Amino acid sequence: MSLPASLAPIVLFCFNRPAHLAQTIESLQQNVLATESELIIYSDGPRNKSDGPLIAEVRRYVSQIEGFKRVTIIKSEQNNGLAASIIKGVSEVLDKFQKVIVLEDDMLSTPDFLVFMNEALNAYEHRNDIYSVSAYGPPISFPAGYNQDLYLAPRASSWGWGTWLSKWEKADWHVSAFPELTKDKVKRNQFTLGGEDLWPMLVKQQKKVIDSWAIRWTYSQFINHAYGVYPVHSKIRNIGTDGSGTNFTFKTGYYGSEMSDSKIRIDANIQPDHEVIQAFADYYKLPLALKIKNLIKYGV
Repeated sequence: MSLPASLAPIVLFCFNRPAHLAQTIESLQQNVLATESELIIYSDGPRNKSDGPLIAEVRRYVSQIEGFKRVTIIKSEQNNGLAASIIKGVSEVLDKFQKVIVLEDDMLSTPDFLVFMNEALNAYEHRNDIYSVSAYGPPISFPAGYNQDLYLAPRASSWGWGTWLSKWEKADWHVSAFPELTKDKVKRNQFTLGGEDLWPMLVKQQKKVIDSWAIRWTYSQFINHAYGVYPVHSKIRNIGTDGSGTNFTFKTGYYGSEMSDSKIRIDANIQPDHEVIQAFADYYKLPLALKIKNLIKYGV
């Protein structure tokens, strides 16, 4: 097991789901490197009075967490929302540690999740065309004969991911080139190589219909001609698509549930595979009804 001298800290964002959080932590505690890793927890504050008891339960639980090198808990008295919490929290941790592994409170992980993430962060740190690494791999259909354990995709993952200060500080959270992008069909088509859902999401973000850090992080990756690294076989399973989440207010099994604890071969020189990128984009195709809704409601 070849690992960097210093392990990346784990940053975990939680809100008002103590049962999901407990499963996430218990899964993480089973990781080979848990006892050698720092865990930094950001606990967001209540949106309203009804959140109070659940957040109190979350904070009682996190105050008793063991099994890590060090546990730091950062509590917010007001509600910041997921996007602001992640942008601020990841920025703070990266300023101190230079690299980071990020989880939300609804992610199960394989026992070698931390091993893979640390190896990947070490392997791709100096690649200017790679801005993030992910342990989640969507269930896409790979072309016959594809024999790599990883692949590059023009999209950032928000589920069990990591990055470096040198890449994160290049993020454009204001999406300053948005007006130009709306007029440039060629660039918009390039942006949606990571999925045709990306442009409608970015439009909704700029119209303040949604509040997403992930679409802005993907946009920042795009303007810097960079990729995210994904595993062929996922080491993360999202348990928040049961209707309980802030972003997933409906229940879905669309994102896959299989995890693999098999060793991932990391090719530090991996290059984009256009067939794989097409299969990745196909996975994120929008249903016709949603396309019509986006066109009528948002003009996209």
